[in-house]
Amino acid sequence: MKQYFFFLTAALFFYHTQAQLTVKTNCPELVVDVLDGKVNGVKPSMPFAEMKTKFSCYSKAAEADSLKCGGGIFYADKDLFIYTARDYVEVGPKFKGRLTVPLLGADKSKLFTTLGNPKLKDAGWEAYPTSYGILIVYFDKKNKINRLILSTRGTDTIQLCE
Repeated sequence: MKQYFFFLTAALFFYHTQAQLTVKTNCPELVVDVLDGKVNGVKPSMPFAEMKTKFSCYSKAAEADSLKCGGGIFYADKDLFIYTARDYVEVGPKFKGRLTVPLLGADKSKLFTTLGNPKLKDAGWEAYPTSYGILIVYFDKKNKINRLILSTRGTDTIQLCE
């Protein structure tokens, strides 16, 4: 009888714990405006404290002094990193969001029609001047775009996190 009572009590307790209401956080889609240098309407040069209030659902937010590369808002699960101390946004190959100009996965040969001539270039990347600063485009071995960096700084002052 004790075992039956214990089993019934445990089953009721388990049922009660499964019936709890949980509210899912409503995370807005991340939209990277490649031609304007913004993420959801915000430039990466915005101060960290303001940016932290504008964004939600990030996987990590850190002050400038707490990280090797400075502070920022990081979406590791969406492959998007906003370095507020260095004023740039990095969009990785597994980015989960929307680009206003769908560059990820595009062929290197198509860049001239969209971005014009690069200011600097190397075997694995090209840097394009923009109205907000600079756009750096990285390529894989097949000459497909696999990473983007949007910075409010120019080629002479940008400091990338390596």
